[in-house]
Amino acid sequence: MSEQPLIGDHRGHKLSPSEIEGLDALWARHWTPPQVAQRLAGVDAPWCVAAGWALELFCGAPTRRHSDLEIAVPAAAFPQIRARFDEYVFDAVSSGCLWYDAAPEVLAATHQTWLRDSASGDYLFDVFREPHDGDTWICRHNPAIRLPYADIILRTADGIPFLAPELVLLFKAKNVRPKDQADFETALPHLSPGRRATLADLIVRGYPEHQWLAAL
Repeated sequence: MSEQPLIGDHRGHKLSPSEIEGLDALWARHWTPPQVAQRLAGVDAPWCVAAGWALELFCGAPTRRHSDLEIAVPAAAFPQIRARFDEYVFDAVSSGCLWYDAAPEVLAATHQTWLRDSASGDYLFDVFREPHDGDTWICRHNPAIRLPYADIILRTADGIPFLAPELVLLFKAKNVRPKDQADFETALPHLSPGRRATLADLIVRGYPEHQWLAAL
């Protein structure tokens, strides 16, 4: 039997290989950015679409198939997001483990939160609860990188907030999978000289020999 992880008094569920393989089916009906934006209209927390969907919003056209949807929010503002989805539950996830309908103690010790429809079992979107200092975003991979939220959230023509592409790509630079390489190649022609320079500077600070630096 797999060891069941414990956070405080809350025991999580270690996903088996077959359960991990079955996650694609549970995410198959995930929401899109407009669906989430509609539900979060009026929330004053600086939330934004993150990861691959953010790059698609930045490029302004479909880029690839997305297996899920991630948004980011300052950790302290997560209750504002949670309050908009009373009919669903939030499961915390970390290192291949799930805490169903996660308690505050579990949320404080983890980073990712999956919104689940308890009736169908479907996962609808993923919330990254990000470190921050008030209105300043802190990069969870390199806490020395700190930027005002006002500088890192862009918006589509119809008002959907999304993370600046240079920060999306910075996260993808840590462990470049085939889809991350494809995202970099797709986004690169759309990056202004200033965004390219910023991305190069951020990558050098963490990965000075990174394969993307030559292209930037």
